[in-house]
Amino acid sequence: MAFTRATGKHRAPSRLTRRSAHVAGVTALATTGVLGTLASPATAADSGAARTVETGLTQAITLDATLAEQLDAQARAQHQQAAAAARAKAEAAAEAKAKAEKARAKAEAERKAEARAKEIREEKARAARAAERARLNAFHLPVAGSYVTTGYKSGGALWSSGSHSGVDFRAASGSSVVAVGAGTVVEAGWGGAYGNNVVLRMADGTYTQYGHLSSITVSVGQSVTSGQRIGLSGSTGNSTGPHLHFEARTTPEYGSDMDPVAYLRSHGVNV
Repeated sequence: MAFTRATGKHRAPSRLTRRSAHVAGVTALATTGVLGTLASPATAADSGAARTVETGLTQAITLDATLAEQLDAQARAQHQQAAAAARAKAEAAAEAKAKAEKARAKAEAERKAEARAKEIREEKARAARAAERARLNAFHLPVAGSYVTTGYKSGGALWSSGSHSGVDFRAASGSSVVAVGAGTVVEAGWGGAYGNNVVLRMADGTYTQYGHLSSITVSVGQSVTSGQRIGLSGSTGNSTGPHLHFEARTTPEYGSDMDPVAYLRSHGVNV
């Protein structure tokens, strides 16, 4: 039976169609065991396809290697950045620690300096108080720069007891008379033969008397410091001329006298 082709235009089979047909033919031949020369074109075609696949794989491997290198470079850069940040952080921490240590050392130095300054101030204050106590407790001559003109227990008709119960210090009229030491006024006024006189109870419990004063500048009950003026010298009472009569006593009463020069010397006064 004869077959006829329909009339009209006909296009040649496409490359894909031809390749499909060729592959189908090769498959059939392989199945039947016929390879011969017909297999050569198929083998050639397959070799070309393999070359194409191999070329694509090489390109993929090349791309993968480039990407890996880029990733490695990026990782190294990140590592370097992290290391740099760590170093910067460590340096900042070290700098902060150094500053803190410097500030602590400065504060400690200032504290020590202030403590030392406080100690010096306290030492000066103690020294000043000690000096003041020494001044207050120190004894003085009753008339500054004077000397004894009539000694203790000197005899003569001038004294009712027959002897001098004190000592006389040279003093021009109006000379300042001071307390030889700190004490309290127990008598201030007229004292008979002593004229205007002052009697002090001293801090050590003894008594001192100052006679023939022209004027008195303290009153009974008043506390006086060592060297404080208590009156002015004169010639009141039983006196032959301006001078200061000075006595040291164990009581405020006449007759309890003791050597005034020895008394003053025992308190450090150069007489």
